[in-house]
Parts: sequence; C-alpha cells; structure tokens
Amino acid sequence: MKFVMSYSCGKDSTLALHKMIEQGHQPVCLLVMINEEADRSYFHGADRAMLELYGEALGIPMILCPTAGENYHLAFEEGLRKAKSMGAEAAAFGDIDIEGNRQWEEERCKNTGFVPYFPLWQKGRQENVYELMRLGYKCLIKSINATILPKEILGEYIDDASIEVMESAGIDICGENGEYHTLTVDGPVFKKPLSFQTGRILEFGDYAAIDIHC
Repeated sequence: MKFVMSYSCGKDSTLALHKMIEQGHQPVCLLVMINEEADRSYFHGADRAMLELYGEALGIPMILCPTAGENYHLAFEEGLRKAKSMGAEAAAFGDIDIEGNRQWEEERCKNTGFVPYFPLWQKGRQENVYELMRLGYKCLIKSINATILPKEILGEYIDDASIEVMESAGIDICGENGEYHTLTVDGPVFKKPLSFQTGRILEFGDYAAIDIHC
C-alpha cells in the first residue's frame, strides 16, 4: 500500500518508516509539521534547510505543514489531503503506547479518508530503542529535559553509554514522556547519511538543545 509517513525526523518515526517499508508498503511522502514562529519542525527542531537535506537523504518527498499551533489539526489534515493527491492511501505513525495520541491521529485519518497504520504499537519502549541500535540507526540526542538529564549527552548518539546515563537518571530510555528528543541522521532507510554540524548548547528554561545545522 502507498502511504504517507507522519515524520518528525526522530527515532520513533524513522523506525516506523523502516517497519512499513519492511512490510512491503511504499512511501509516497513524509508529512512534517512546522512551528510557524520558530520556522522549525515541531518537537525535534529541524530547520527548513535541514529538512530539505532529509528529503534528499531519504529519497522521499516532504510535505511541510506550517502552523502556529491553534490550527495544528487543520494543518495536519491539509497535509494528508496533499499526500492523497500524490497517491497515498494510508498514513503511518510512530506512536508506541499513548492512547490519546493514537486517537487524535485516527480522527485526522477518518476526516481525510486514510487508513491509519501504527507499526510500533505496543512493541515495548525499550525494545524499540535496542532495535534501532541493532539495525544500525544513528540517532543524535538533540534536546533534553535538563532537570533530569545532563547536558553532556547533547550531540551524542543513542548507544550503550548514553543509555547508561539515562538509566542512571531513572528515566524511560525511549524518552516517550519528553525526557529527550532525537534526530536520526543515518541508517538502513537512508540513501545517504545526513550531512550536518553541531554548534553550541542553547537553554530554554528547564530544557536544553544543541544547535544542529547544515
């Protein structure tokens, strides 16, 4: 089946994309929500230049959906309609076990005539992290909740060492509760690695992020 991937550039949506392709489905495009004020992707903070590189590295067209937030659901549905015009019949999501998120996405699909797919649903949070590592994905730690994680892991990849730091902090190593966010920069679904540079650490109250640019 031809599908659109709801894509954040992070580890879970990348693994979901991997699973969909592995199951024989064909990706038509990636739907990325853009924070209109910051001009970056929501939650994971990739700017437009980096998103363009993502499209090239993955070899899949992107649909960028800017929104200020209050009309997020409408912008998402408009993105799905664009995907449908490109031939997509299904929409895939990287959710694991948060029921409210799934219900929201199913509602968006119902309103636009899409079949929803959740290839990671109830697979186990830790299992997904270790599978990403086994498959060879490189997931860069982009931002953290600095009240529970040390800034030293910013810009590091998810590996045994960074997982040990997370476990020592007593957090969910999948970061499903917002403890940290990633950018996936290489792995089996990539045609080529993402080219990027890391810069200084930026602080936003309780949160910190490392500047990543092309």
